Amino acid sequence: MTGAVQSDQTLIDPVIRRAHQSPGQTTLVMIEQDGSETVVSAAEFHQKAADFAAILKRIGVGPEDLVVLVLKHSQVLLSAFWGAMYLGAIPSIFPFLTEKLDPGLYMDRVRMLVTGEGAKAVITFPEFKDALTALLADTGCRVIAADEVRSGSSASNQPETLWQDPSGDEIAFLQHSSGTTGLQKGVALSHQAVLNQIRAYSQAIELNDQDVVVSWLPLYHDMGLIAGFVMPIVTGVPLVLMSPFHWIRDPKVLLWAIERHRGTLCWLPNFAYNHLARTARPTALEGLELGSLRAVVNCSEPVYHQSHLAFLEKYSPFGLREEMLSVSYAMAENTFAVTQTRIGRPPALDWVQIAPLQAESQAVPAEPGAEGAVAMVSCGAPIPGTEIAIAAPDGTRLPERNLGEIVLRSDCMLSGYYNRPEITAEAVRAGWYHTGDMGYLAGGELYITGRMKDLIIVGGKNIYPQDLEAIANHIPGIYPGRAVAFGLFDERIGSEVIVMVAELLPELDGITPAEIERQLRQQVVAQTEVTLADVRLVEERWVIKTSSGKIGRADNRNKYLEQFRPNG
Repeated sequence: MTGAVQSDQTLIDPVIRRAHQSPGQTTLVMIEQDGSETVVSAAEFHQKAADFAAILKRIGVGPEDLVVLVLKHSQVLLSAFWGAMYLGAIPSIFPFLTEKLDPGLYMDRVRMLVTGEGAKAVITFPEFKDALTALLADTGCRVIAADEVRSGSSASNQPETLWQDPSGDEIAFLQHSSGTTGLQKGVALSHQAVLNQIRAYSQAIELNDQDVVVSWLPLYHDMGLIAGFVMPIVTGVPLVLMSPFHWIRDPKVLLWAIERHRGTLCWLPNFAYNHLARTARPTALEGLELGSLRAVVNCSEPVYHQSHLAFLEKYSPFGLREEMLSVSYAMAENTFAVTQTRIGRPPALDWVQIAPLQAESQAVPAEPGAEGAVAMVSCGAPIPGTEIAIAAPDGTRLPERNLGEIVLRSDCMLSGYYNRPEITAEAVRAGWYHTGDMGYLAGGELYITGRMKDLIIVGGKNIYPQDLEAIANHIPGIYPGRAVAFGLFDERIGSEVIVMVAELLPELDGITPAEIERQLRQQVVAQTEVTLADVRLVEERWVIKTSSGKIGRADNRNKYLEQFRPNG
């Protein structure tokens, strides 16, 4: 099954072939907000995509034209994405407006994207069409509502409705980096690069005919787009999909979908392990069986051993086993996966001494559980076709256990940042992509410590805010995943100091904010040997996150300065 993509030149080839050869094969199971399910066959998926291709062609969209999708998480979004590719056009999924996003800022970003990248068309839901039409009236960009597409309106078997001169070197789609302000970089990926990624990653995770992918992940982020959409659609692995809003509101829906559909593969960001361990009540899990899983892959955020332990403790009674835990380091610029741990065995742990890691950028081994030591979780070895190295600031390559910037080169890298050659030249040097992530190699496997731009230097020690936030996430009374740490320069001491802002849970179960702060400060000192200069415990939804759910540290730093230090 997965070998069928070996000779394909574009992403549309296997989908069309499957529609003709195995029309009744299940391609997608869409779990709706009310719990009902819609099953889509290979033939139906192809037809719906062709319907979108037909309406796009009627308004003049063709090869290399950019089509922006402003759609909710739905079957319509998947069909529109593939329909654009059927014409050789370039689809790009933009986050849909939700109550958590500022409407004015959101509309500004849509307009900046359309004008900055020269989008030819926008596809959206009917209720949003008038607003977008008014917003883009002077741009020459057409706005189409999803209800304008009529089922079966295209002659999907006729070649004139499809891309006439397909080439694997052409751009397949854009992935836009997440953010809260400004025009985000569009990562341009060719059909060939994406196919190379799918082939290599399928090998790394031992993808097979019996697999079923279950996902709630947003499709505008690389993990959801590739692992939770493009890869299963291309390889023919059935995909069971639900809305991220549905999952956040009712996390157990993912678990029961895994049981009901015998799910084998699931990708989760680190915070989801804590969320699932904390929120699902035992009475709601009676009869649950997770034994069908082969791997639950931790990806997209820094990975923490404590999160794995909490998840395993909660769900081992329901069939979850330690060897199902897996880790991948991934990024849009490499299509998706860069590394992957071995399937069928838990990720390696590397216990290292905190002091030399902070002060000397050295990962010095330590005894497990020793005082002043921390457990680093392996992200695995590079997938086939991808090479990684650790670079010093001057670009020289560092030996194992030396901390530096992660650089990579592969056959599934980006073609460039769309219409932004200057940024591409800065990021890709001599064929190597400079990730901006910090880490080290040990035993040929990669360990991540954090982002270069987020680094806080306190008295000569390198502190990664993700580590501090992970500590906060385990303090009773603090809302997991809703804590942010950042540095502020203190002229009095000539160095940075650390600030932590954390949201409180609505119900504190008798614990006081003063006790929460005391425990937070105590644990930060105990686990990192640094102190917090200021702690602010705030109300729910104070912390700003990006469209993909990541902590926006610069925005939170500015909000802190405005609210708590108005006079500087």
